Amino acid sequence: MRRENIIKKFDKIYEKVTTEAFLQMKALGGEVPFFISSYPIEQQNEVYSEIERLKRRLHERSIEVVEVNLYDIVLEILKERNILEKLLEKEKSLGPDKMEKTLLGVLDIQKSVIPHIQRKVAENPDAKILFLTGIGEVYPYLRSHVILNNLQNAVKHIPTLMFYPGTYTGRSLELFGRFKDDNYYRAFSLDTTEF
Repeated sequence: MRRENIIKKFDKIYEKVTTEAFLQMKALGGEVPFFISSYPIEQQNEVYSEIERLKRRLHERSIEVVEVNLYDIVLEILKERNILEKLLEKEKSLGPDKMEKTLLGVLDIQKSVIPHIQRKVAENPDAKILFLTGIGEVYPYLRSHVILNNLQNAVKHIPTLMFYPGTYTGRSLELFGRFKDDNYYRAFSLDTTEF
């Protein structure tokens, strides 16, 4: 993937997400209010800095954001189940395949992950936008298309913006520009959508 001017990209994001059409979820033709902004993984640190700046700028306009970092959600789930320390101790002896199988068993999307996201949104009733971050950090245990498929029935009263380290064509997701995920057609590419 080619490098982007991340500051310019986020200035454009700011312009789009402050519009009434975005905030009121107008002109979506009945579709779920899901948007994806993709970026080169090599620029993740820049993107995370710009996400923080974007949240501050939106707050100044009284547009509150709830950010849900999927990596943090995974840690919360593992801590709640009292298995985080055990997994860390046994990580080397388990090996990658058993570790993945163990995590997949614990990180049930419908029973654990989505309820955690719903709780975060409910704890922030003034939020007008949901940011999803930490997508690359939870791969392959959580897949972005699975999160979005399950989230569309849980959080649809505010627009959701997923910051995706890879490419999104409006049909397919390619994590890190290398791993093709299943196709996902329900989200709009914020990078190409005009309001």
